[in-house]
Amino acid sequence: MDISEIISKGFAALAPMAGVADRAFRELCTRYGAAYVVSEMVSSKGVSMHDRKSSQLMCISPDERPAAVQIFGDDPDTMAAAAVRALEYEPDFIDINMGCPAPKIAGNGGGSALMKKPELAQKIVAACVNAVDIPVTVKIRSGWDENSINAVELAKRAEAAGAAAITVHGRTREQMYAPPVNFDIIKEVKQAVSVPVIGNGDIVDGISAKHMYEYTGCDFIMVGRGALGRPWVFDQINAYLTDGTLIPDPPMEKRLAVMLEHIRAICEYKGEYIGIREARKHAAWYIKGIRGAASYRQEICAIESMEQLESIADSIMLSYE
Repeated sequence: MDISEIISKGFAALAPMAGVADRAFRELCTRYGAAYVVSEMVSSKGVSMHDRKSSQLMCISPDERPAAVQIFGDDPDTMAAAAVRALEYEPDFIDINMGCPAPKIAGNGGGSALMKKPELAQKIVAACVNAVDIPVTVKIRSGWDENSINAVELAKRAEAAGAAAITVHGRTREQMYAPPVNFDIIKEVKQAVSVPVIGNGDIVDGISAKHMYEYTGCDFIMVGRGALGRPWVFDQINAYLTDGTLIPDPPMEKRLAVMLEHIRAICEYKGEYIGIREARKHAAWYIKGIRGAASYRQEICAIESMEQLESIADSIMLSYE
């Protein structure tokens, strides 16, 4: 399956968010219409040292396909070896992270730090492309800072190295996740390369998805923070871009049922001790904007069991009856 086939199956993909886009969330978003999903980023160095956590991050279930494994690092040979190792988990394609702004990633030369080293970035893409027989894609930002907006150069180099598609988050590393995304740079990248370009940033519903498509001319879009606590956003985007239908967020009962289903899956895959602690942030996102959200968030931050979360959900439902 090539990238053109994958993106022809829908309108939006789930972004590779560290600490968020785990198996439970990827499966849920797939069910709600995500055209494909991408794993949490995996350290190429961790893979080379046979780190157990890195291996776990690459696992893909049958219920989340098409799916990609995303790897990061700053050494071409190590990245190529990690791409080969990822093949054991049968991803539909490999994605290279050149956009993560986190200090612990960029500070060690990976992620968005590669925006400052275009030649090295190109060598990494070429090494991975030559090492595997499935598509390799690249995720970049607009640049490192406002004085080095070089997404077009990076995209051209990635294409020359054999990248099958390029995702552009329209912010610099310095901007992190604010202010509003720069749609112009995504448009410029689209006009500069012939491989599919995927627009990313500030997509939260069908209307914003349509704006990204129409303004930039991109071939596809990717949703990150807009899906937090809202996996149904993919259904909303698909409906709006298909025939203009505006699907509202589900009623409170359904919203809480999806939340509990999501958290149960996390606990099933990771065990309740780890699962509940990871679930606290997800639960807080699900209740964003509801009456008394601040008070409920305090309770959620202290939960130790599934039963406690279920009790909070019951309290929320009673307040809406």
